[in-house]
Amino acid sequence: MKIDYLQALKRIDEARGAWILHGQEPLLEQNLVDAFRQSWTKQDIERQRFDINNVSEWKNVFNALNSLSLFSQNLAIEVHGNIKPDANSLKLLKSYIQHNEHNLLVIIMPKQDSSSLKSAFFQTVEANGVVVSLTANYPKERQQILAVEAQKLGIQLEQDAWVWLEQHHEHNLLAAKNSLMRVADTFPNESTIQISHLLECLQDQSRYSTFDLSDAMLSGNLSQAIKTFQYLIASGEPYSLILWTISKEMRLLMQLFEQPQNALQLGIWKTKVNLYQQALRRLNPQHFLTWPQLLLRIDAAIKGKSQENPEHLIQQCIAELCGRRLFGT
Repeated sequence: MKIDYLQALKRIDEARGAWILHGQEPLLEQNLVDAFRQSWTKQDIERQRFDINNVSEWKNVFNALNSLSLFSQNLAIEVHGNIKPDANSLKLLKSYIQHNEHNLLVIIMPKQDSSSLKSAFFQTVEANGVVVSLTANYPKERQQILAVEAQKLGIQLEQDAWVWLEQHHEHNLLAAKNSLMRVADTFPNESTIQISHLLECLQDQSRYSTFDLSDAMLSGNLSQAIKTFQYLIASGEPYSLILWTISKEMRLLMQLFEQPQNALQLGIWKTKVNLYQQALRRLNPQHFLTWPQLLLRIDAAIKGKSQENPEHLIQQCIAELCGRRLFGT
């Protein structure tokens, strides 16, 4: 079964079997994962997490699903990664779906292309479980999602304020949510937010944005990129949004290197194709191999799952995108 983000939110408490969450909207992923964890805590469901770095690690997931601890009746397992099960693991997945209806397997993946969505893995889960696309392609969808966030904060926006907010953040839901939080904090006695409130609250935050950071990195201007990054941190921009911006640019550059004729199909704006092409000419493709692991380290540092400093790692990433290396291999 395929459902969207808002439908998924309503099914959290009764979720069982196998679910796949895939997409490129960090706000939607973050909200759903948080909702799952809160539900598991409320229901006293044991939770385990696996990060899949190679296909052989899938067997650890299914071994865990079939072996509860002495203190648990139900188990929820989070799997993070972009590696699909092989044929042997797919058999284990089918067996789990058929025979273990009380546990829950939630697989969190980045955006998938059309061929991946037609794979046996996705087809198996879609036929026997739930596949959630973490996308919001239309203004109405984005406004519905953000309206839920506004409601949590005890505010609502006038219609023209919604339009302004979306244009201001160029469809970036996570950035828009952060702006809602700022405006709610700035005007605690206002329940209805107008454009004037947004302007007063956000205009002092608009000196630099994550879009300026992207432009500086793609241009290879390391000093400007670091300056922009430091401004964003000082103005309260969350590390997760900055990581999303960096990972998006890294992914697009790696995809463009593999498909140099498909810039527009990859989602690169026509006015910025030349900027990406210049960046590729400046960068060493061999360094691309180290980027996914570096992004995983940043994610772990942000979530407190490692002792590394996320700010230092992000600066390392910025340098990589500018064609510079802060440290040797």
